[in-house]
Amino acid sequence: MRTALLVLLLSTGCAAAQDKVAFFGLTMLDTSLQTTELGLDPAEAARLATLEETVATRFRSEGYELVDLEPERVAIERVVNLAKCYGCDTRIATRLGADFSLVGEVQKVSNLILTLNLQLRDASSGDLVRGGVVDIRGNTDDSWSRGMRYILNNRIFREE
Repeated sequence: MRTALLVLLLSTGCAAAQDKVAFFGLTMLDTSLQTTELGLDPAEAARLATLEETVATRFRSEGYELVDLEPERVAIERVVNLAKCYGCDTRIATRLGADFSLVGEVQKVSNLILTLNLQLRDASSGDLVRGGVVDIRGNTDDSWSRGMRYILNNRIFREE
């Protein structure tokens, strides 16, 4: 029932005041051969932070409340990738009192090919409510932003 309500709310562009989302951020998966020994490239870390802020801002502007993750910080930090943890994201979201779990990934295949993924799941059932994946070309601020805007506009908040 809640999933049907969310689809209706998303299609009309507004969320009920009680809809709470546990946004766990985006995980960077670097499967390229361009990985530095120092870890995440500073420019990519900045892009990741910008995308997370873009997503959070958009959900807030659509009327969703993003819940505080701190009460479950220890459980969150135990998991490498909350987008692929066999439902641990929805279990944590439920414990936080959220209606939905929101997780995402940026996979860097190379400096030319990257994939962005964002998934909104019902916290009580674990069912995917809305989600999108987009391949982008170019490892730039603009390509990352354009890719996430596409997912938000055409997959998460698209009008039916």
